[in-house]
Amino acid sequence: MSLAEATILPVEGRERVMGADDLIVSKTNLKGHITYANDVFLKIADLTLAETIGKPHSLIRSRAMPRSVFQLLWENIQAGTEVFAYIVNKSKFGDHYWVFAHVTPSFDAKGDIVGYHSNRRKPRPEAIEEISHLYRRLLAAEASVKNAKQGMQAGYTELQHTLQTLGMDYDRYVLSL
Repeated sequence: MSLAEATILPVEGRERVMGADDLIVSKTNLKGHITYANDVFLKIADLTLAETIGKPHSLIRSRAMPRSVFQLLWENIQAGTEVFAYIVNKSKFGDHYWVFAHVTPSFDAKGDIVGYHSNRRKPRPEAIEEISHLYRRLLAAEASVKNAKQGMQAGYTELQHTLQTLGMDYDRYVLSL
């Protein structure tokens, strides 16, 4: 993808917008396979519970979502820390929807991570506008090399450079939008 092609996020279908009081909740095991999904999640993603349980959470991953952001997310939650992120997902029938996600590890009584929990709310349109600029740059960096793993690293490097230039970490950046 050239920088010119990256001016528009490659979102799928029409945009679905969460209600102000909607709350998407899902839980996964350590490998990111869904163990719980609430009704709001199922409705906006056009999925049934049978279609989600045991499936990778990437089932709803939009091609407009930089893989490098998920790399950062996984690094943090596997280390035991929470992450806030703006994420664009896709529905079963090809539409897309933005969420403001709060992802946390789930711990057992011994303090070991046993899975992950995510709550998602309706994002502010101004925040989506701002984060879209960053995500376009990350997608362009990811597409600048042929190998997907190298592409994810190229996007991650671009993300870290951007955050360093701004003088903040990803959570602080996201929460500032």
